[in-house]
Amino acid sequence: MKRFLAWLCALLSAIGLSACDQFHIRELKPGVSSAHEVRDRFGAPQMEWRNEDGSVTWEYSRQPEGTECFMITIGPDGILQRIDQVLNEQQFARVQRGMVGDEVRRLLGKPASRQFLQLKQETVWEWLIDVPAPGGDRVYFTVNFNTDGRVTGTGRYVKPGR
Repeated sequence: MKRFLAWLCALLSAIGLSACDQFHIRELKPGVSSAHEVRDRFGAPQMEWRNEDGSVTWEYSRQPEGTECFMITIGPDGILQRIDQVLNEQQFARVQRGMVGDEVRRLLGKPASRQFLQLKQETVWEWLIDVPAPGGDRVYFTVNFNTDGRVTGTGRYVKPGR
């Protein structure tokens, strides 16, 4: 059965679906699993963040279609320390005026999209955070940046379903 699930996850990953993340996460154990095991299940990270304590945090964003971004921290010893799903209310609240894009990306991972609003002279990054049902409304969290690249505010919007 485990072999079948691994095969199914590989197939779904090949066509761009992240339905197997929860299966992979259950197999990984903080304090036990190695960096090699994380890469076997999740692949290469989209970004690596070096931490002051010598650990590294790997970013696995499921944007633009998924609603999750996993930050997986590996200790200096190569052992998994923790797995955090960062698209949540606590992380959104940490985004503050004056932050720069790298700071926001470190908190929330890669956004689903970025667009420049000519009339407002702002850049808006957005993350898909909720899709209640197939064809349903999509909810996005947004971060606005001024022309200096600093956060001016955050928000949410709903894109009606098809």
